[in-house]
Formats: sequence, C-alpha cells, structure tokens
Amino acid sequence: MNINLEGRRALVGGSSRGIGLAIARQLAESGASVTLMARSEDKLKRITESLHTAFPSQRHQYRVVDFNDFSRYSEMIKEYFSKNTVDILINNTQGPRAGTPLEKSVEDYQEAFDVLFKSVVYTTQLAIGQMRSRNWGRIINVASVSVKEPLSYLVLSNSIRAAVVAWAKSLATEVGPDGVTVNNILTGYFDTERLGELNQKKAEQQQIKPEEVRNHMTAQVPLRRLGIPEEYGYLAAFLASDKAGYITGCNIPIDGGLLRSL
Repeated sequence: MNINLEGRRALVGGSSRGIGLAIARQLAESGASVTLMARSEDKLKRITESLHTAFPSQRHQYRVVDFNDFSRYSEMIKEYFSKNTVDILINNTQGPRAGTPLEKSVEDYQEAFDVLFKSVVYTTQLAIGQMRSRNWGRIINVASVSVKEPLSYLVLSNSIRAAVVAWAKSLATEVGPDGVTVNNILTGYFDTERLGELNQKKAEQQQIKPEEVRNHMTAQVPLRRLGIPEEYGYLAAFLASDKAGYITGCNIPIDGGLLRSL
C-alpha cells in the first residue's frame, strides 16, 4: 500500500532504537517531516541525517530528552510546541525496569507512572489543541500485549500501560468529532534490543540460557518468528494516514508480523 504523508509533521518518542526508530524511518519514507526524541544526541544526530528526504517539504530535526526526568521533559516539550506544530504524535518511551510485584516499591510505581503515563498525557495535551483546530490529527500510543494478559516479571509495565490504554480510549471518544484519532498498538514479541535485555533478566531468574527464553517466546507466535521492527513501522504509518479512515479507540495487538485484530 502506498502511504503518502507528505506535508505532515510527526513527533516520535524513544526513536533512537528499536520500534521507535522503525516508526520514525517509515514515517519519513512516507513523506512526513519527523522530529526524533531520545536521550543520546550522538545517535539522534546520525539518525536525523540518515532519514529519507526525497519529498521537497521534508525537514527533520531532533530533541534530546530524558523521560525519566519529568520536570525537565515538561519544560522542553512545552518549548518545542511553542515553535512547532504536530500532525502525528507517536507516544513511545523507554520501558521501566523488569520485576515482579514483590520486588517493586511504591517509589518504583511512581517512577514508572511519570515515564509511561504522565509524559504521554502531558505531551498529548500539548498536541491535541493544534490538531483539533485543524480538524486532523493522529495519536498513536506504543503499548504492550501485557495489558491484556499481564506478564508477572513486567509488573510496572503491565500496570501503567493498562492505565494509558484506558485513558486513550476515553480520549478517542472526546476528540473523534474533531477529526483526531487515538489508537493503541499492543506490542507483542519484536526482535529489539529491549526484548534481548528482558530475555536476559528472565533467563537469570529461571536459571536457563537466554536462547531458551527466545525459543519459547518464538513458539508462542502464530508465525513462529519474532516480529521485525520495520513491520511495526508499516502499521504505524498506516494508522497515521488518511487510508486508515476513522479507525479510532482501538487496541491493536501485533507480533511476529501478524496483525491479530482491530
């Protein structure tokens, strides 16, 4: 499918690696002007220079942010929106540390709340006014299939991402009449650095090799393979386009290249 996002401006969180990077690259390939956000300026600079620029209107940029420091992040993102407009917002942050309910403290939950929920809501609130005034906007939240069936070793992610999904579905009802869609992509097993890190921890807990964890994971995917980040980018670009129509308020599970349902 030919996705044309020429003239659209996208802001993509956590876009220096993995799924966030794949989304940013595909949006740029489709013609959007992309602003990257992550912690490493060296990576961001290299990626920005490598993004697709075949469309005359494309102007890519980046912002160095740390989602772990909400106070500084909120100042930076407010300043960004005072000078820029956004048509497509990809809410994506680094995941919280793995762990079980008995391993985590109240402080851990607060930290995860700031990273996964507070930053998402604040950024969306800044973007939503611009979108509604133009009667067009796309908000896509990178979530996890664990909101449907929690994984015991990811209790922080399970808990806070479930809150994001519920909030987003509520928001979709409010802003749909203004031409703004809000959707959640429930990320399954994708071959990223983050997944490798989680597999390492799980292997240590179970006293097995990381390869065994990966093999067990792959066996649970209908296509018997892990997803490729580029495939995730295709879905995000579709949801960001006019071809998605008014698909909104949806939780869309995807893994192993297989879109499970709408």
